[in-house]
Amino acid sequence: MATLPNPLPLLATDPAGRALGLALPAGRLVDATDGGPWHEPLLWHADAPSAPGDWAAQQDAGRPAGLVPVVIEVGGGQGGPEDWELMPADTTYPGDHDAEEVLAGFWEEYAAEDEPWPGLAPATLGTDGDTKADADAPAARLADSLLAPGSAFKEPRLALVPARRSADIPAAIGWSGPVNYESDTARLCAVLRSWEDRFGIRVLALTFNQLVLSVAAPPTTAAQAEAVAAEHFAFCPDNLTQGTHNTLSAYAEHELLNKQTWSFWWD
Repeated sequence: MATLPNPLPLLATDPAGRALGLALPAGRLVDATDGGPWHEPLLWHADAPSAPGDWAAQQDAGRPAGLVPVVIEVGGGQGGPEDWELMPADTTYPGDHDAEEVLAGFWEEYAAEDEPWPGLAPATLGTDGDTKADADAPAARLADSLLAPGSAFKEPRLALVPARRSADIPAAIGWSGPVNYESDTARLCAVLRSWEDRFGIRVLALTFNQLVLSVAAPPTTAAQAEAVAAEHFAFCPDNLTQGTHNTLSAYAEHELLNKQTWSFWWD
């Protein structure tokens, strides 16, 4: 498992993060897990609501320090991350898992017996550097909408997580949202890494059991969307089995085609 030094402990004596090149507002460090305090902070989050542009600002400032921004819900029915029963001790490293192997295994377990795993959907994100960099633009717009008053989140807060990339955020904090489906969130993060490379996703928001992604290059044809829908079903069957659109074709048409936001919820 490859890990990076965690810069968050520096915030205990330097709350604004000036030594890290940051200018943070008042906030708090979270080390609470299902087994008691972790040996180091897992994340930092602001105490007060953020303004438009704050996600993008922290994305730029935090990258050199090894910190990645994410929006979290602190006012939901399950409370904030201190109450989420984070499980870092049970989490491995995303790079140790193969995305297609993870999805194929889930597909075999949850799909109908006569439906073979269709394989990974083709990439829709360009391979040139400029196109990959553009993935941050839709992420910033979605972050601003989630942080704005009247959003779907009751009390959204901007958080910073020590991670190599956006796709690793759930594993980095030991997020337990999918625990009834998969206890090692790093396996799901391996899929998020693949989606980051193929579709330009960014992990934008977390609640107790919900994951929200921005998507820079969503599928633009019915065939593309249905191929991605198969991956979504394997990744989070509840999206279909407990959703309004419970067939791959209907889910693809209504939830994926040209959609720049993907959301997942585990029961």
